Amino acid sequence: MIAMEPENTVAAELSLLVPNGTVLHDGPSLEKYSHDDAEWAPFAPPLAVVLAQTTQEVAAVVRYAGERGIHVVPRGAGTGLSGGANSMENSIVISLELMTVVLEINVADGFAVAEAGVINDSLRQAVAAKGLWYPPDPASYKISTIGGNAATNAGGICCVKYGVTRDYILGMTVVLADGEIVQLGHRTAKGVTGYDLTSLMVGSEGTLGIITEVTVKLPAPHRSRGPEPSSATSRRSPPPETPLQPSRPPELSPLPWN
Repeated sequence: MIAMEPENTVAAELSLLVPNGTVLHDGPSLEKYSHDDAEWAPFAPPLAVVLAQTTQEVAAVVRYAGERGIHVVPRGAGTGLSGGANSMENSIVISLELMTVVLEINVADGFAVAEAGVINDSLRQAVAAKGLWYPPDPASYKISTIGGNAATNAGGICCVKYGVTRDYILGMTVVLADGEIVQLGHRTAKGVTGYDLTSLMVGSEGTLGIITEVTVKLPAPHRSRGPEPSSATSRRSPPPETPLQPSRPPELSPLPWN
């Protein structure tokens, strides 16, 4: 689907790269996608907005922009307050909001794979239905995306006890600046060999690459301990301790005298 002015060459060319996505170029759309919730930060309307639906479409747009010297600004739900999704002159905004599929929930190994546009609360509900839990809960958890959470290393009330987003990201799919698609991280409980490029990406806010999928670890929900069982045994007082008695020195036999 294409929404653009016929004379816009960039939008026309982009539409050929994203057959399943959407390319926007009308004035209201460019204004809407030119900034996140940090309207105080500098921004300028982009050349076009691409609503991608696959990692391959994101990669194609990034390669196109790189070949023409056009800036790329990745965007999730636009709920950020730091201006990280604000566009600039000669830029293309790539929105991941249509990539909303939870690809896998592995109960046995305790992880899930989700596209970057999945809403935080939607992921939490999906894994809760399987008896698992995703703890990071930023204040915008009902409207922010899991990809945006990873890009900003979002926290929340639960982070005080359970940690922030970085502590739950096992791996991810990333589109690099040249359009290359790379898989980072692991799906196992332990993965300590090699460089930790996954943690490097978390919190990078799109400056190192565009996160299109994330793999998160899922602990079982925390349950508080119930009251101790009431029984005669549990109420029985322990036996009194036997007082320590001073030890007596051994008796020595007198030495014989000749």
